Amino acid sequence: MTTSPLRIAHVAPVATAVPPPRSGSVELMTSLLTEGLVARGHEVTLFATADSKTEAKLHASFDHGYWHDEQMWPWEFYEMINLAAAVERAADFDLIHYETKYYPMSLAFTRLSSTPIVQTLHHAPREAEVRLWLRYPEAPFVAISNEQARLLKGLNVVATVLHGIDTESFVFREKPDDYLLFLGRFTEGKGVLQAIEVAKRIGMRLLLAAADDQYYREKVAPHVDGTHIVYVGEADHATKVKLYGGACALLYPVQAREPFGLVLAEAMACGTPVAALDRGAVREIVDDGVTGIVFDDLDQMVNGLPRVFELVRRRVRERTVARFGIDRMVDEYVGVYRQIVEARRGVSAPSAR
Repeated sequence: MTTSPLRIAHVAPVATAVPPPRSGSVELMTSLLTEGLVARGHEVTLFATADSKTEAKLHASFDHGYWHDEQMWPWEFYEMINLAAAVERAADFDLIHYETKYYPMSLAFTRLSSTPIVQTLHHAPREAEVRLWLRYPEAPFVAISNEQARLLKGLNVVATVLHGIDTESFVFREKPDDYLLFLGRFTEGKGVLQAIEVAKRIGMRLLLAAADDQYYREKVAPHVDGTHIVYVGEADHATKVKLYGGACALLYPVQAREPFGLVLAEAMACGTPVAALDRGAVREIVDDGVTGIVFDDLDQMVNGLPRVFELVRRRVRERTVARFGIDRMVDEYVGVYRQIVEARRGVSAPSAR
């Protein structure tokens, strides 16, 4: 297998810039992988909005993302144009990697592109979605967890690559303050109401950090008193690091089968242990009894929080750096890319003679 630099088209969503100014886990992962690939000497072209920042070559079809411009509708067509721009230049690349924010519309190009297209999905798909995607059983997917790989049953899942984070940008803090933290989108599936219940039952202050939305206003805001339950708004990176480091624990009473949980890795990189419910990919991220404790239900979580507080924060940090650094993620993706490229060349070789 060749070890020469790869020519990679990395197609980001066009909802916001890469990396995102605030929230946007797909854009953040796209940025980290892009910069890691460039640092290794690969020739990367990032297909993203013009306000993105990257060391790769930037191909921008739009000045900014549709999250910031209500006139950019329908959003699907903006995503399609950005993806098509990469496929139209397929001959310039060894591989096209599409980061799917909502669904893998890239599948429609599978048999039209002369260059292989690999998809990374960033949500937990429904069975009906997977049945539709099975129209392209040959299209390669990279799962972000074994949990997600199980949900993609029947599809061509060529590898599972857990997310990585820039562990150097998350500052270790040995002595926390006196609060619990919930950080993530305000949705039923994320478990914010359950986090509030846990904090109230244990009698600790809870800080809530996420973007204001309708769910927050209708369901969460009535519980916010500014003293025991405190809303601190949407956090940029610097604010997140301070919030993580100051927390005695991150509460993650997730209700949905999340395919990953980026906030878990981020908090643990600051040395902050996590208290999480056993849903989705939690056990793939949390080393139970080392970086956090995984519970079956809220009663267990309430009763077990003192054990979470006793975990050694320096050990939490060290284990997380070892498991979730960017280098590991980039190396694994490069291995997947080479596997796909070599497989395509092997298939194409007989007809080229």
